[in-house]
Amino acid sequence: MATDLADPGPSGITTTAGRGKRPRPPFGVSTVAVLAVLIAVFSLIPLGYVIYMTAATGWDTAVALIFRARVGELLLNTVLLIIITVPLCLVLGVGGAWLVERTTLRGHKWWAVLLAAPLAVPAFVNSYAWVSAVPSLQGLLSGVLISTLSYFPLVYIPAAATLSRLDPAIEQSAASLGLGAWRAFFRVVLPQLRIAMTGGTLLVSLHLLAEYGAFAMIRFDTFTTAIMVQYRSTFNGTAGNMLASVLVFFCLILLVMEVRSRGTARYAKVGSGAQARALRLPLHVYQIPAQLSLLALTVLAFGLPLTFVLRWIVAGGPGIWTADEFLPALLQTLAYGLAAAVATTVVAFPMAYLAVRHPGWFSKALELSNYVTSSMPGIVVGLAFVTVSIRLVPSVYQTAGLLIAAYVLLFLPRALVNIRSGLSQAPKELDEAAQALGKPPLLSFLRVTLRLTAPAAAGGAALVFLGIVNELTATLLLSPNGTRTLATEFWSKSSEIDYAGAAPYALLMIVISAPMTYLLFQQSKKVAGQ
Repeated sequence: MATDLADPGPSGITTTAGRGKRPRPPFGVSTVAVLAVLIAVFSLIPLGYVIYMTAATGWDTAVALIFRARVGELLLNTVLLIIITVPLCLVLGVGGAWLVERTTLRGHKWWAVLLAAPLAVPAFVNSYAWVSAVPSLQGLLSGVLISTLSYFPLVYIPAAATLSRLDPAIEQSAASLGLGAWRAFFRVVLPQLRIAMTGGTLLVSLHLLAEYGAFAMIRFDTFTTAIMVQYRSTFNGTAGNMLASVLVFFCLILLVMEVRSRGTARYAKVGSGAQARALRLPLHVYQIPAQLSLLALTVLAFGLPLTFVLRWIVAGGPGIWTADEFLPALLQTLAYGLAAAVATTVVAFPMAYLAVRHPGWFSKALELSNYVTSSMPGIVVGLAFVTVSIRLVPSVYQTAGLLIAAYVLLFLPRALVNIRSGLSQAPKELDEAAQALGKPPLLSFLRVTLRLTAPAAAGGAALVFLGIVNELTATLLLSPNGTRTLATEFWSKSSEIDYAGAAPYALLMIVISAPMTYLLFQQSKKVAGQ
């Protein structure tokens, strides 16, 4: 029989957990695995719904509904939207990150925050502001404009974080080989941003597929707007389900493309020694053009929406701030956001614990199931829950519990990624040492592992809360009668062309989202070691 040796832990602590009884997880590996499997099965309900409804429709009917002129029009709109918007977001996101992190840009610390600020403005609020400024906006190019200004921070934030921790030694090596600044950027620096760019591309593309309010306001038809029209006008389940199946197919293609585009190259430094401080490239005569470009981008993406929201508030006067209207919406938004954020964080813990403490193909498969579901637009998840609840459990239809369950599925990866990161940075040797000193597994987990993971879990909960505040389509489909959230009340009044009445709800969403956006930005810098 093999003999387990003592394991030296942090700060010279030697754990003797290997002698005799091994340290145990708080609830047992089998219990955690069962919980993770149940969560994975639950998260696959929307995908199962789409597959079942497609099969139940029948081959002839499905072919007739999918291969028709209307679907071709929606497909062309969606493809063109992605093809045009994603490269623009990449240019703005990577270009802004490079100026902030790698050049002598004046006020770069302020610009670092300002370029992330547009993420606090929901896309449908951005569309509302632009329609207020230019009422004639409609069609593809208008959709590209609003989408680009709303979503480029999804590329900027990870790109800036990657550049801030990129070892400048690789650029110095390129310079020693005779490469100029621009050639070094394209041949050396840009490939190091591959993960950030592919991840940002996926996020932007999925947001484009899921967005409803921003495109409906400018009368630009996509799969999501068409599905909502089918559902709300005729409740044509068959036609809507076929559109949903095409949309889900798109999402799965994007997931596969993102995974394949990551490649197998290494992006980590190998060797000893501390990383040198990055040398910022002087801008010289380009200082003023760079400042003006960033100013224009910030004004268009954040300044204009905020200006027109405030303008409508002034135009509406004090009468639009009636407490019996906006206060219930604010309180219900906060209540749903907090409840779903806590629920999502709790649900994510078993899967994150299994992925970090017991990695393998099993935990990876379970984790992938959550990413597949989260890639689906809220309208598909909403339709799945409507159909399944009406047919199987009618008593839960249009209940708060069903809406919170939909939020959990939509935003589970936001909590899962953060908790997994926190658990990875919580040394299991400390847990082993606590158990070796006689602490029960549950108590050692609560006092050691959970305390070390708490900041990351709180960050994940904050990101879930941000998503729920701005969520529209699933809330419209699943919310109980009488539910009034900031997003649904804004949409109700803006749909009635009551722009002044919608303004307070838009402002409250921005005010609530701004701290969460700043937290996301700070987390990215923390990961970068700053």
